[in-house]
This record gives sequence, C-alpha cells and structure tokens, in this order.
Amino acid sequence: MRSVALAEAKAQLSALVDAVEAGENVCITRHGKPVAQLTAIEKPRKPLDIEKLRAHQAMMPMQKEDSGTFMSRMRDEERY
Repeated sequence: MRSVALAEAKAQLSALVDAVEAGENVCITRHGKPVAQLTAIEKPRKPLDIEKLRAHQAMMPMQKEDSGTFMSRMRDEERY
C-alpha cells in the first residue's frame, strides 16, 4: 500500500484516484500517521446469460481428440 502525505494527496487527487481505479490502495497520512485510506469500490458483476452461453457453446465444433491426447501430442512434437 502506498502512503501519501495529506498535502501531497490534495495536490495529486486525480492521480491517486486513477491509481486506486487500477487496483492500488492508498493510505493518506497526516504528520506521518495514517488518517484515511483510498480503496476502489467493488463493481457488481454482470449476471451470465446461461441461454446465450449455451447457444454459443452449441455453435463451437467438437475437437477430434481429447485435451490430454492433444497436449501430449503438442509436447512430443514440439521438443526444443
């Protein structure tokens, strides 16, 4: 967590908010002691549309081999 003095936080509020939006937490201090903390608000997740997901999955072609066989073949053919 990044610590920022109150005077610096006042001068750089926009930059601090950008940092918080990017996932960083910021601790604001006064005379070297923590007095506030900036954290991002959790955004609600959009619910999945199961029917849309099933329709998309139904359009996907089936693979000719299972994943274990595919990975073994790729590993063995691409030795370096």
